[in-house]
Amino acid sequence: MFSTSDFKKGLVIQLDGAPCIITDVTTQSPTARGANTMVKTRYRNLITGQVFDKTFRSGDKVDEADFERHKGQYLYADGGRGVFMDLENYEQFEMEADNFEPLSMFLLDGTEVVLGLFEGRMVNVDLPLSVELTVTETAPVLKNATATAETKDAILETGLKIKVPPYLESGEKVKVDTRDGRFLSRA
Repeated sequence: MFSTSDFKKGLVIQLDGAPCIITDVTTQSPTARGANTMVKTRYRNLITGQVFDKTFRSGDKVDEADFERHKGQYLYADGGRGVFMDLENYEQFEMEADNFEPLSMFLLDGTEVVLGLFEGRMVNVDLPLSVELTVTETAPVLKNATATAETKDAILETGLKIKVPPYLESGEKVKVDTRDGRFLSRA
């Protein structure tokens, strides 16, 4: 059991029989005497992907989810679905196409990830904060290009389209932020 004082970003709790990850927590102090402190949370249901807001009173208790994180590896795409392997017991899991599609632009075969398992079933995949991908297509290098705010479009080996500095060429490796899909640096 978790108390509202244990709530923090990234904590997995069980609400309505489903694992939910807390994405934001704020506390609101009472204005009247005798009122309880309110703990406002925003959480995402790991099975459906829906985001909810819920307010708890200070001291409320919630169940701990039967949720485990395991080191995993992306193996391959199979008809739009992603196949992952648990590196601890070599069990394989499939992720449905609608959940896999946003992740697929950052995954190459063999990419290490963190698998979220709920009651032995994979419900979540955490990507590394950045990945290294190769630029497959971009405009030619611009003469006298500097590292100013100028950018150009580039297509990476996974099909991801990003903005890159004008001095990059096709064939170069770049680091990409997996949270928002932006260019970080040359690899």
